[in-house]
Amino acid sequence: MDWLVSFAKFLVNEILSEPAYLIGIITAVGLTALRKSVGQILGGAIKATLGFLLIGAGATLVVAALAPLGDMIQGATGAQGVIPTNEAIVGIAQAEYGSRVAWLMILGFAVGLLLARFTPLRYVFLTGHHMLFMATLLTIVLATAGQPSWLVVVVGGVLLGIMLVAMPALAHPWTKRVTGNNTVAIGHFGTAGYIAAGATGQLVGKRSRSTESMNLPEGLRFLRDSMVATALSMVLIYLIVAILYLVKAGKETAYAVFGTGGEPAAGIGEYLMQSVMQGLQFGIAVAVILFGVRTILGELVPAFQGIAKKIVPGAVPALDAPIVFPYAQNAVLVGFISSFIGGLVSLALLAWVFEPAFGLALVLPGLVPHFFTGGAAGVYGNATGGRRGAVLGAFVNGVLITFLPALLLKVLGAFGEENTTFGDADFGWFGVVVGNAAKLGSTPGLIVMLAFGAVILAGAILVQKRVVETGWAPGARRDALLPPSETAGDDPMGGVDSAREGVGDGGPVRTQARIAPPRGAPKPPPPPGEG
Repeated sequence: MDWLVSFAKFLVNEILSEPAYLIGIITAVGLTALRKSVGQILGGAIKATLGFLLIGAGATLVVAALAPLGDMIQGATGAQGVIPTNEAIVGIAQAEYGSRVAWLMILGFAVGLLLARFTPLRYVFLTGHHMLFMATLLTIVLATAGQPSWLVVVVGGVLLGIMLVAMPALAHPWTKRVTGNNTVAIGHFGTAGYIAAGATGQLVGKRSRSTESMNLPEGLRFLRDSMVATALSMVLIYLIVAILYLVKAGKETAYAVFGTGGEPAAGIGEYLMQSVMQGLQFGIAVAVILFGVRTILGELVPAFQGIAKKIVPGAVPALDAPIVFPYAQNAVLVGFISSFIGGLVSLALLAWVFEPAFGLALVLPGLVPHFFTGGAAGVYGNATGGRRGAVLGAFVNGVLITFLPALLLKVLGAFGEENTTFGDADFGWFGVVVGNAAKLGSTPGLIVMLAFGAVILAGAILVQKRVVETGWAPGARRDALLPPSETAGDDPMGGVDSAREGVGDGGPVRTQARIAPPRGAPKPPPPPGEG
């Protein structure tokens, strides 16, 4: 039996929890179903894997670039509390619950594939690390509530499988608004924040123009390049925070933040220039992520034709949050900043109102979750509400990923005292409901949890049938109030037409993802056969 447990751990920890491997395998399966040659299968699988590794490399650069900024903000404000970090809480839980997490994740992935095959929810969730995070969350809340091991694995696996197909479906009306087609879905457990951002955009941005069509003076034309604009903005943020931290903490402490080789900065000049360098590194990180997204889409979307035809008819890949970044690159930066501000405002409310009144922990705004979920929320808010939608939609996301982790700590048992917790929105609301249901006991808890899962599944099927498949477009009223140049344009993937044989609601269709190009940008040539 030990070998079976070891094999399960290997399968989860070394393959299924690595999204790059999982994407490569899925791409190979799809190309095989299309009867491609061995060389094409290997080449496509390797290129898709490299695309996800590029995304991971960019994410690592983002984390490294933001780490000193987080230290300086905490030092400048004096705030102390819990910092939501998915990887940290998962690593802590693995030591105690590793085998149950492994089996729960394997069962959940299998249930998700079955639901994708036999229900209208044709979504295949491919974000492996988020599957691992949700499996760990379910294991923690069920086990700490005293549920037996078999129930933890079986019920947790069923709930995980439901979430893998339901959340992409619930967000898909807004995702289609972002991408312009049905070729990809969002497969990330920050979905509640993205839906909230898209809905907020619908409410506030009926006449608000897109973040991607900002009119700049001639001397500021260089800011049309999103990589330049992102890097410059982060340089300014870094310099401001660095100066505030220097004033608050003093030279000795401040200089140590940017120390190279274990040595603190030699003087104020080196200290400030290190701030500039960190901002530039952030711009590079975002550029790497965007290139990785373009690379993987070029391989994965065609490969999914094979999966759609042979394994899961009409399958749509559900991918990580950065998959939407290229569709509104200015909105990513706007969303990040606005989400972070929402986190700061929420922290103040926790400190002054909710911590004294309800005993909720102080949740510090982690820059990494605010960048990835806030950036994606900015894209969703912009798609339905332009600039106001991006700002206010991402602000709402920032509020959610501050209050929900504070509530989640109440059901994590001893893990709620680890000074870290799960950071994204879906972990919060789902964990709170499941955790409180699990405390009811084995039989009542089992009934409530399965009923809750059934409600989520039924709701997702209803949205799929009544909203997604009927073609409802959130933000359509805004289109009628804006000039045509704001609602139609060219490829969001950097000037190259992205038309390809995608997977539509009923099978392969010819699709294009288009948004308005910057004013004055050259029009790309039409693809072959469309001139």
